[in-house]
Amino acid sequence: MSTAGSPHNELLYRVDNGIATLTLNRPERRNALTPLLTRLLCDAWQKVEADPAVRVAILTATPCGTFCAGMDLREAARLKADTGKDILEHLTDPFNHTMRSLRKPVIAALNGHFVAGGMALALSCDVRVGLAGTRGGITEVKVGRGSPWAVPLLWMMPQALLKEAVLTGDLLPAERLHQVGFLNYLEATPAAVLARARSLAERIAAAAPLSVMAAKQCLNEATSLGCAEGLRNAEKIYQPVYASADAVEGPRAFADKRTPRWQGR
Repeated sequence: MSTAGSPHNELLYRVDNGIATLTLNRPERRNALTPLLTRLLCDAWQKVEADPAVRVAILTATPCGTFCAGMDLREAARLKADTGKDILEHLTDPFNHTMRSLRKPVIAALNGHFVAGGMALALSCDVRVGLAGTRGGITEVKVGRGSPWAVPLLWMMPQALLKEAVLTGDLLPAERLHQVGFLNYLEATPAAVLARARSLAERIAAAAPLSVMAAKQCLNEATSLGCAEGLRNAEKIYQPVYASADAVEGPRAFADKRTPRWQGR
């Protein structure tokens, strides 16, 4: 079904078996970002966070050869001419802070090229599945734009490769991005990309939700805190997990040789 408040269906949203799937749906414009689409994305991430039935999310796009081409430059030019304002002033959460702050994991099913804002969406996910033969990159220097959102990539790929990508604006093959660990998996077809993402999501959704959210939080925060402080912080984050009913249910289910019945508390 389409996301509530999406008159043009630019974003599709559905939930089943604990998995929310968000689909960028502007194939005629290579799934490029608009003010409407960024607002719908922000609303959808808030919906994912608030819905207790959702354990994990998948971000993908209607297949057209491109997962996301970044900002819709035609729309940007029109808005500048009409309002005198840069398109960033029209975008809701242009640097994906809402998405990055989610407690629940997000898997990117990158079923096409991912460029500029498309790369920003990809790096904001926790796990990434790419499509063989596609490319990803940070092309802002070629169009006079900026990429402050690229900073987290310092913790995701070799610094020399990142600097080359940012300074030249050249696209990197998905095979190279998989080789350096930015992409977790590389699949041969768009259908296989989504199937792999779905398989990962099902395994995450079947795990203890408090443990999953704590794992994401402590690893994300450790990138800023460093090893020693990150370890101390992680111990604090996990205290409610150890004290939860699920921490009792997990070992009990293992002993009883049955599937755990997670309560999320």
